[in-house]
Amino acid sequence: MIFRGSQLAMVAAYFVVLVAAGTVGYEMIEGWSWADSFYMTIITITAVGYHEVHPLSETGRIFTVFMLVGGLTGLGAWFALITASLVRMDLRKTYERRKTMKKAGRMKDHVIVCGGGNMGQQITRELGGAGTPCAVIESDRDAIESLREINPEVAVIEDDATRDRVLREAGIERARGLVTCLSADTDNLFVCLSARDLNARLVIVARAEGKSATAKMYRAGADHVVSPNKTGAVWVASVLVRPSVASFMDTSEKGRHLSRHIDQATVGTDSKVVGRTLGEARVQDVTGLLVIAIHKHGQPYEEATFNPDASTRLEAGDDLIVLGDDEQVERLRAYVG
Repeated sequence: MIFRGSQLAMVAAYFVVLVAAGTVGYEMIEGWSWADSFYMTIITITAVGYHEVHPLSETGRIFTVFMLVGGLTGLGAWFALITASLVRMDLRKTYERRKTMKKAGRMKDHVIVCGGGNMGQQITRELGGAGTPCAVIESDRDAIESLREINPEVAVIEDDATRDRVLREAGIERARGLVTCLSADTDNLFVCLSARDLNARLVIVARAEGKSATAKMYRAGADHVVSPNKTGAVWVASVLVRPSVASFMDTSEKGRHLSRHIDQATVGTDSKVVGRTLGEARVQDVTGLLVIAIHKHGQPYEEATFNPDASTRLEAGDDLIVLGDDEQVERLRAYVG
């Protein structure tokens, strides 16, 4: 809260008592009506400088002086309360930002999410479920509150993601990836350009609407471009045309009760499976996972080998795309990492 309830109640009670005393005092001293007495009290304690309602007696003038002093005292307390509350609010925001900056400054190999709307919130939830640290850049206060409800520990930088300074504060030089899902394609395009310039090794995923925007995102430096409308349309069509497959994929998402999902593990440089074939590595026997694709290191993602045969040779940097649960995936990463 901006105001402390007890202090606000005390100031309000002070003014109520002062107005009541002034109204009764003018009525008893000057014999005025209750309306005139109330009006005279208000213009006196607020020091607006209006003329008296009626000529004052000597006793009435002395009473007016006391009312004026009481009014100025109350107004001083009211303005002091407002000033202190604004200072507290500013200090709280400064403390929260400094705390976030410290957290972001310690991050390494994290993901920066630009935009905390519906898509950004879902991405944050998925990254948290995968144990991947992330920093979110968002300027809307309501979206920030929603993000903190999802994960109270998430590092949220309240600022404009299109500024280079803010991207540096989020640790872009140390980040492994960046997702820009701002509402405007022009903002996402600007973030892609800035991010690629600040970190040439960064994996950038951008949101875009339409073919022209998608092409521009790639030219701006995005590694992957996602169109929510296109993805949603493909999924709706899959539900209608291939309902069994769609239902299986639906239950394979993170957080579903079957806990099985599609994940990946990268073959390490010193891994014991380097140079072996998929059959010799015996991935399914060791981990229980089903290898559904292999993305060879250095090749475009669209050239990944689906349903690889046992003779496929594994090299350092290859990504194994697998289907299984979290425990099996961790076992695989320990085995091939």
